[in-house]
Amino acid sequence: MKTRPTEIRGVFFDLDGTLLDSAPDLYLALQTQCAEEGVPVPPYATVRRVVSRGATAVLRCAFGTRGEAALARLVPRYLALYQAVMAQQTRAFTGVDELLARIEARGWAWGIVTNKAGFLAHELVRCLGWAERAGAVVAGDTLAVKKPDPAPVALACARAGVAVDQAVFVGDDSRDIQAGAAAGLVTVAAAWGYLDGGDPHTWGADVVIDTPTQLTTWLGLATVPA
Repeated sequence: MKTRPTEIRGVFFDLDGTLLDSAPDLYLALQTQCAEEGVPVPPYATVRRVVSRGATAVLRCAFGTRGEAALARLVPRYLALYQAVMAQQTRAFTGVDELLARIEARGWAWGIVTNKAGFLAHELVRCLGWAERAGAVVAGDTLAVKKPDPAPVALACARAGVAVDQAVFVGDDSRDIQAGAAAGLVTVAAAWGYLDGGDPHTWGADVVIDTPTQLTTWLGLATVPA
């Protein structure tokens, strides 16, 4: 495993479950679609665990017995319902705003690498006021591949002007750790996230960290004014 870079120039993050608690709005969209389709709404905890896996995983919680082809047909409507509500209840996890402010105060770049569709990711980032602050936003359809492929992480580093050996990648899913490690970054498993029901200690991350505040300390930013 790698140790923390001696000289950090950039920190890159997954979006849902790492920077943002977006599960309430993703669940709200599913509730609406379940009402339209006349099916019971699954428990929130069931949905929350899988939201990092994307729309199909969320829909599978309610419509899984219909089969994969039927799920694929439900995705466009779900995304439209989600787009209409995606900034209502979504919030940065506690400590994230301070973490990003301290990264900026140190003069480092930060960016986002998400598997979320670009039209949703960029709109949500704008709603949060992050569009002008992020050094890169690479979405799930920016390239022909997405995480766990390392190419989106490498692209984010390139767009932000950060060498991979001076960067850290933070995510709450095993795919984040695979992508970051394959791209050559030090990887952090965000144990505060959704985790897809998994154990982040088994993912091979360079470090597992419990809260954004602890990540601030691990990065050496605790004494940097926010």
